[in-house]
Amino acid sequence: MHRESLLNRRQFVQGVGLGAVTLALSPHLFGGAESDAGPRPNIVLIMSDDMGFSDIGCYGGEIHTPNLDRLAAHGLRFTQFYNTARCCPTRAALMSGLYQHQAAVGHMMGDKGYPGYRGDLSDRCVTIAEVLKTAGYGTYMAGKWHLTPHTRPDGPKYNWPRQRGFDRFFGTIHGAGSFYDPNSLMLDNEPIVPWEDFYYTEAISDYACRFIRDHTGPNPFFMYVAYTAAHWPMHAREEDIAKYKGRYKKGWDALRAERYERLKAMGLVDPKWPLTPRDDQVPAWEDEPLKEWNERRMEVYAAMVDNMDRGIGRIVETLREKGQLDNTLIFFLQDNGGCAEEYGSTGQVRPDPAKPVELKPMAPGELQTRMVPEMTRDGRPVRMGRGVMPGPPDTFVAYGRPWANASNTPFRLYKHWVHEGGISTPLVVHWPARIKDGGRWRHQPGHLIDIMATCLDVSGARYPDRRRSKAIWPAEGRSLLPAFEDRPIDRPEGLFWEHEGNRAVRDGDWKLVSRYPGAWELYNLKEDRTEMHNLADRHPEIVHRLEAMYTAWAARCQVVPWAELNKPKPKDT
Repeated sequence: MHRESLLNRRQFVQGVGLGAVTLALSPHLFGGAESDAGPRPNIVLIMSDDMGFSDIGCYGGEIHTPNLDRLAAHGLRFTQFYNTARCCPTRAALMSGLYQHQAAVGHMMGDKGYPGYRGDLSDRCVTIAEVLKTAGYGTYMAGKWHLTPHTRPDGPKYNWPRQRGFDRFFGTIHGAGSFYDPNSLMLDNEPIVPWEDFYYTEAISDYACRFIRDHTGPNPFFMYVAYTAAHWPMHAREEDIAKYKGRYKKGWDALRAERYERLKAMGLVDPKWPLTPRDDQVPAWEDEPLKEWNERRMEVYAAMVDNMDRGIGRIVETLREKGQLDNTLIFFLQDNGGCAEEYGSTGQVRPDPAKPVELKPMAPGELQTRMVPEMTRDGRPVRMGRGVMPGPPDTFVAYGRPWANASNTPFRLYKHWVHEGGISTPLVVHWPARIKDGGRWRHQPGHLIDIMATCLDVSGARYPDRRRSKAIWPAEGRSLLPAFEDRPIDRPEGLFWEHEGNRAVRDGDWKLVSRYPGAWELYNLKEDRTEMHNLADRHPEIVHRLEAMYTAWAARCQVVPWAELNKPKPKDT
């Protein structure tokens, strides 16, 4: 569907000024959503980082996640919810309700010279916070932003959270870093230094709870909690790691088999969908020479998720203490599939243990500005390399491809790719005031772009047609509210993906997907969700139809072929 027809299908009113942003407002702004449906809900949007489809307990995992499991038991679990396959593109799509290329974050934070690939959130979009703020919502964020390349406190801030609709912000502007001493750590727009016994996951939870407690007045609030768990580096407290000691002695092959059986028993996986084979770049566990090191990597990963879950429990308890839990709409989702990147986990141990390095401790108040710190705050060199036991602050190691293969059970491929392992992640929805049949599955396909539409649907806010004086893209998503009541979501235009040349389109049960630079593959996801039987040769007419849909979408949404991005930048863009 073209942008012009999208504009025509929505009714807009003229924008009115509110602070630094000009947004179009609903004519029933502060009352229309509170009639038969009751008062407007608070909205708490929680996202984890670099986790797979089957990591949390309520999606078949062995990691201890009782708080998420309770939310699922009293709420809904979506079985076919999608992200964009990568961290900052997902955040751009989530915050804007647009495909990431429309929001100018088609790849990462580098400017590739094309409108869809500026690596800096577009001024032709609005964030959920900007829109809900016009409807009287308090707006708060704790965690990872990752929507602008400008991360230094003395640099531009036009795309920082406070400038994009949030009343309060604690967290990091950058996309990755130490959990003990993260770079670009901010409170509102001011840099802060980690305090004694600091651990980032706990700090995110602490500030989320603080913002909820501090919110006053009759109007509801929107809270965005963006954890960095369980993105590399594998950092966790020793007492949390100890809970998983020995749990992964059987290795990744056994873990994948265990999870697959649980997924089938839960009804999340149809028994006719086979478990995908072990990644051909992953050795059989029995052939892995560094078993103790690999066990530790997964133990730390599990500990990171465990700690995050406890923080989510504290957020829920804070809502309960304030009498707000029943009418708070909570979402839990993930930014992409499990991460196969071996960042910090390859090569010789460095710095060389045989050559001691003398470093001065960081000065009190000194800011950490590196993604990978050179040293800990007390002056110990940060170690990387194959065999470095992760967990403490003087390490920087990923959990790696073999465990990511297990995290994404039963699917194949990972973050970066748009097969199901890269883009399929849980969505847990909890809202006691409206969801009465808790514990149910919802099989309607959904996407990050739908969160904006859902927030507007439940809040009574109206999506604008301008930001300041500039026309913006119409929202792309569909409200998930019908699915809460187990009704279909009307989406005749399909769903689309592109990242680093990996492409996909889904229409109904059919998915056309390509792993760059390979050919199109065709799957019927109702019959073959694990994408094991390519039907492209048997149904060329469906391939042709879906390819035409993809081509039209790509042209409309500023997608550039991956090979083109390596050519010289166009002039005057």
